[in-house]
Amino acid sequence: MNVLLAEDDVKLGELITYMLEKKANYQVEWVQTGEDAYDYASASHYDVIIMDWMMPNGDGVEICRRLRNDSYGGAILMLTAKDALQDRVVGLDAGADDYLVKPFEIDELLARLRALARRNFSPIREEILTIDGLSINRTSQSLQMDQQVIQLTPREYQLLDLLVQNKGQVLTRDIIFDRIWGNETDVSYKTIDATVKLLRKKLTKFEKGDWLQSIRGVGYKLDT
Repeated sequence: MNVLLAEDDVKLGELITYMLEKKANYQVEWVQTGEDAYDYASASHYDVIIMDWMMPNGDGVEICRRLRNDSYGGAILMLTAKDALQDRVVGLDAGADDYLVKPFEIDELLARLRALARRNFSPIREEILTIDGLSINRTSQSLQMDQQVIQLTPREYQLLDLLVQNKGQVLTRDIIFDRIWGNETDVSYKTIDATVKLLRKKLTKFEKGDWLQSIRGVGYKLDT
């Protein structure tokens, strides 16, 4: 399971991350502000977002509401110390799918996550996606137009897939780095730029090189 944890309490965030990774073998990305939670959730799909109610730069309810207004379809579990009925109503009305009151046992959190995962919020992904005459094959990780086929490397494909999922949106180098290279600490931002250059070269063979746009000092976006 791929989980985004938004929690500004460092000790609790470390504990939840450790337990989910070690006890349940989940993949966890942990952010500590509301804006980071919004940016990460907007840039990729997670099986479940664990969203703390009280965070700096956008509380959980506000971020949850913004994501739902943007048609985010993933599962959201709200964490809060507020246990009044009205507080629960506010959280659920903002778009949360479940609600867990602090303090809680890790086993209960895991059970809630499993229950949400069984509801299968994941969008259906087409095996072959066609954009402006160019076919992207997600199984073979290749590009095809007319009779010409070009194979992508795994990193090139991951980058293209990420940009396609967020077509028209600027993705920062930080987000691209976290989404694709993650904990590979020996990788630098120069690797991102080099991968973009190689991917653009392959797109250029289909006269689509201008799709991949560089946003100076920020990152990249794909726009047809």
